[in-house]
Amino acid sequence: MKRILVPTDFSSHAEKALKAASQIAKKNNAEIFLLHMLELPHQMSDAISGGSSIPEVMLYIKKAQEKLEEIKESPYLKGIQITEAVHFERAFDGIIAFCKKKEIDLIVMGSHGSSGLEELLVGSNAEKVVRLSEVPVLVIKKEDKEFQSNNIIFASDFSKEAKKPFRKMVEFANLFDSNLKLVMICTPNSFKTTIAAEKIMNDFVANFDVKKHSLHTYNDANIEKGVINFANSN
Repeated sequence: MKRILVPTDFSSHAEKALKAASQIAKKNNAEIFLLHMLELPHQMSDAISGGSSIPEVMLYIKKAQEKLEEIKESPYLKGIQITEAVHFERAFDGIIAFCKKKEIDLIVMGSHGSSGLEELLVGSNAEKVVRLSEVPVLVIKKEDKEFQSNNIIFASDFSKEAKKPFRKMVEFANLFDSNLKLVMICTPNSFKTTIAAEKIMNDFVANFDVKKHSLHTYNDANIEKGVINFANSN
């Protein structure tokens, strides 16, 4: 994970994500790409195409660039290569396009955006990025002075399709020397005995170089509740 993207709307939540990304970057000698998306109101888009109010548009860009330069000077980013960019595009489309163009390995985003107008890092945009991004997405919900991933849960049915995301998870877990907890959630509609579940997980993990891991089965009413309840119990 040598190229990390941090989308920012300059909110405190985006800063928390950047602080976490900085610690990941230092551990892995990675570069951080700091991206601000300018989603201009429709009248501003019309102004651009109509050739008027260009100074106002340039002011938007100048202020965003100045803010990015200010962020780059933050003490916690010292020693990290930072590349900043300002793009005019809808948040989700811009983030996905930027990832492909710059061959990003990991996206780190805040769980909430700034208040007012259309928020960058919350709601449908964040959901789309998490669901449709071709690279791993790490969503930061709170600030940790020392970002750690001592225990990581990988909940899955451990089918063939799960191997690709699991490979990325193993890379991240090994980077932080994390204990990777593999769990199969058993529901009334998809029940498996413990012996059967453990065999499926053992066969699955045998193909990967995982430093530290453990196998678990957990029974619950549905998969979503099972993942949350298992995480809380661990």
